[in-house]
Amino acid sequence: MADYRRLFLDGYSYFITVVTHQRTPILIEHIELLRESFRECKKHYRFRLEAIVILPDHFHMIITPDDTRQYPEIVKAIKYNLTKRYQGKNGLSQSYSRYKNNMRSVWQKRYYEHTIRDEKDRVEKIEYMRSNPVKHGLVDRWDEWEYSSFVV
Repeated sequence: MADYRRLFLDGYSYFITVVTHQRTPILIEHIELLRESFRECKKHYRFRLEAIVILPDHFHMIITPDDTRQYPEIVKAIKYNLTKRYQGKNGLSQSYSRYKNNMRSVWQKRYYEHTIRDEKDRVEKIEYMRSNPVKHGLVDRWDEWEYSSFVV
């Protein structure tokens, strides 16, 4: 396995993609749980959510953390909070060990991140996010998808 190192640059934004385990389409069905996960995360970490698009099995976001070194913790907190709420709602957290073992079944272990280095890069990522529901055949036009920050 490659030796992967994250890049931490003060004042930069990060394009992040998080995918559910085996691309299970649970996010739209449980959108309120995901929203609550973000709210809980914001209680503990300071970051600006610049853009987001949520699809059934993954989401893309651009965040700018106050403390750049915390963006992996931000992603971890969002994933953890959704997992806890999702498993609790579905009766999967009867014991700590079962809860801990089942936690991996909601998300893929890793996530994709890209440091946004300039305005051109930012525009490219925003256009990619905006067009993602169309690319996946969920809507005909980007502005028809209600689960994004791009809705007009």
